[in-house]
Amino acid sequence: MDPMRDLLQRFPTGEVVWIGLSPGRKQSLVEVQQARVCVSTGFEGDHHARKGRGSRQVTLIQAEHLAAVGAMLGRETIHPREVRRNLCVRGINIWALQDRVFRVGEVLLKGTGTCNPCARMEEALGPGGYLAMRGHGGITASVLEGGALHVGDPVVFVCGEGTLDAP
Repeated sequence: MDPMRDLLQRFPTGEVVWIGLSPGRKQSLVEVQQARVCVSTGFEGDHHARKGRGSRQVTLIQAEHLAAVGAMLGRETIHPREVRRNLCVRGINIWALQDRVFRVGEVLLKGTGTCNPCARMEEALGPGGYLAMRGHGGITASVLEGGALHVGDPVVFVCGEGTLDAP
């Protein structure tokens, strides 16, 4: 096997540490302990869950990145609710999950791209929030198989290059 390809297949198991749903436009996310995710729409009960969201059905951020953003803003902590992502995970490099298939609880996802910050980060995090979030905004994913998610569920790499073939 190609040594670089082999390195790119070595993933630790991560963990879901927070789940948030948006009840409506510009409303604060609501923290939940479990949620249901559907193919082609995303999270049940989320304002953004609708057909046509394609590559942005689920948004993920890495807990370790929240600490970095907080440090840049001179804050001890940044709560996942503030950055408006659906899932906050730890223990796995989510950037490496782009264009790859992974499982979170019962849900099978495909990483589809970066979740870049928007101007609302200034409002949510204060002055400098937008720039602090650049490079730390997380990833987007589409849902390949729906199911239930719970805080504490594992985040597990399944296969590379966006296929369901073995790595």
